[in-house]
Amino acid sequence: MTDYTTIDFGSLLSLADDEVVTHSYVRDVPISDGKTLALVTLDNGRDHTRPNTLGPVTLLEYAKTLDALKERAVAGEIHAVAITGKPFILAAGADLSKVAEVPDRDTARKFGQLGHHALGKASELGVPSFVFINGLALGGGLEIALNADYRTVDASVPAVALPEVFLGLIPGWGGAYLLPNLIGIENALKVVIENPLKQNRMLKADDVKELGIADALFPSVNFLEDSIRWADGVVSGRINVKRPNEPGKIERLVKWDAAISIATKMLKSRIGSVPKSPYSALELMKAAKSGTKAEAFAREDEMLAELVAGDQLQASVYAFNLVQKRAKRPAGAPDKAVAKQVTKVGVLGAGYMASQLALLFVRRLRVPVVITDIDRERVDKGVAYISDEIDALLSKGRISPDEANRLKALVTGTTDKSDFADCDWVIEAVFEELEIKQNVFAEVEQFISAEAVLATNTSSLSVEQIGAKLAHPERLVGFHFFTPVAVMPLIEVVKTPHTDEATLSTAMVTAKNLRKNAVITADTPGFVVNRVLAVLLGEAMRAVDAGTSFATVDEAIAPLGLPMAPSALLDLVGLKVGAHVLDTHHAAFPERFYRSENLHKLADYGKLLDKDDKGRVKGFHKGAMKLVAGGNHPKSADEILVTLQDGLAREVHLMLESGVVAAPEDIDLCMVLGAGFPFQMGGLTPYLDRVGASERVFGDTFHHPVIRGVGA
Repeated sequence: MTDYTTIDFGSLLSLADDEVVTHSYVRDVPISDGKTLALVTLDNGRDHTRPNTLGPVTLLEYAKTLDALKERAVAGEIHAVAITGKPFILAAGADLSKVAEVPDRDTARKFGQLGHHALGKASELGVPSFVFINGLALGGGLEIALNADYRTVDASVPAVALPEVFLGLIPGWGGAYLLPNLIGIENALKVVIENPLKQNRMLKADDVKELGIADALFPSVNFLEDSIRWADGVVSGRINVKRPNEPGKIERLVKWDAAISIATKMLKSRIGSVPKSPYSALELMKAAKSGTKAEAFAREDEMLAELVAGDQLQASVYAFNLVQKRAKRPAGAPDKAVAKQVTKVGVLGAGYMASQLALLFVRRLRVPVVITDIDRERVDKGVAYISDEIDALLSKGRISPDEANRLKALVTGTTDKSDFADCDWVIEAVFEELEIKQNVFAEVEQFISAEAVLATNTSSLSVEQIGAKLAHPERLVGFHFFTPVAVMPLIEVVKTPHTDEATLSTAMVTAKNLRKNAVITADTPGFVVNRVLAVLLGEAMRAVDAGTSFATVDEAIAPLGLPMAPSALLDLVGLKVGAHVLDTHHAAFPERFYRSENLHKLADYGKLLDKDDKGRVKGFHKGAMKLVAGGNHPKSADEILVTLQDGLAREVHLMLESGVVAAPEDIDLCMVLGAGFPFQMGGLTPYLDRVGASERVFGDTFHHPVIRGVGA
């Protein structure tokens, strides 16, 4: 096994030129019976907006601090060690930008070894070790806690997680071994695999205590004092810590392997086999069933080195930076100062989509929202849906009874458009037909103020044409949501040739206030996400029409790592919608987008996938397969994939040349946030560069240099 004390970590200091060092400050705290607890506080000297991170200098200082405390423990000067963080923050883990700068596989391995070397010392002090989780603890921050003997958590802590597989990594500083052996394999799989793949879901303090990660939970007001008092009780023997999953109680014979098998099947069905990190984490957690901690840490070192040196980590860092940085400073956004204030929202429509929009606006903006439709029955149904959804949030403990009552009181329904007179923002979500949208806007414009903004949620129609009957088309903007509205983080904000700065600024500020990420696009068919997906669905249906099975098409497109296969995507959006999307793009660009008669047949038939009573897919519907049979030139999976790659590269290149968005980064941001392209692919354009499609199609690459791993 690796002897970390013999490793020279000096080469890692080349990564630390601009490291914001998180220092380890020690002070002695008297506890009962004349004993002393050494309290280590991690603090990088910045406020809570710059979390503690764990770079090479930080880790070496932390290791040195714990070595000194071990000497004091041996000398009998201290009787316990506790580690906590600066206000609101324990640590946010490794600095991802530093990990991405690792120059070679050997350095990557050393970075993992240094984390094990430093964090592992908390379990080797010779006296009880505690971590007081006083705030955010992500990745290596949580692994600091897992390497200690005991843990407490502040009741207000909002975010504790091991998000590594979301970023193309693994919990590489002990988490993949320590967590399942602390809380059991099933609970650990939720934290390491399931939560990161659910939009990077975080644990709150109650979850941390309930799962058994923390041994005690204390309120914020006296968290540190209560934690020290509790640790004093443990050291003195007055408190006997009992855990729901003591190592001897964790079932290993059958349950462990069964849980791993179930998780593997879940991954394959949800994300396919392209992303490496979730499967790497599963492999480590399977091995954590037996063997020593030293053996487990050595496995983590090798696995981490492999992932850090590969393409997927670099792509993940690129995607992470898009979401964390570019999304917060959208390209082309006007000055926020010219945005208009939104004090009341009007929603044209009361169907499912319109009701979802109304619910989002009232929850996030906390302003009055009025909805309308062609008759009272539809309006009442929409208001009732919103009320039921608010009740559901209340029942789940997401909002308080008072808040539920306030939200319900803010939502009203009407069939009288004059009730929109005092709305500052009016959005339509009516049937996707140009004349209907034109007419509802022309009608409502008679009642609203000259300052009010009009927004359309169209997914495929020209926003400029939708505003053709308006007296003031400069007040109109596209505001395209993705379903489910509450979950999907992207809004495509569509700027027409007439949209003025105040309207565009209001749209961008409103998107931010809705807690969404907005990308500005030109008014062009499909905008970004649907135009890219139209290429994908078009090539899929072209292959089917030529005689290729849907199963082969799904298999061919799997290497893109999309969250669902083309058949599942068609089933999700609806066969009629899919046919409409292809028709719209074919009409605009007939030489590049494919129109499928077979897709229209399927839309009329109404089925593609065969499902059981609970909606679970059993396979392809036999009747649907008969409808699309008959092509005489089936394609191989390889042929389909290359054709698709080249089609995507061609279309994205044309989109950029025509100014649909400002840069390739905006295409990727849209595809990550609006279509679920995995972080490990880096969005779309880095993938097209890596597989050679960009060079094949236009003789260049989208990125210079190409985003590759250090091992590539």
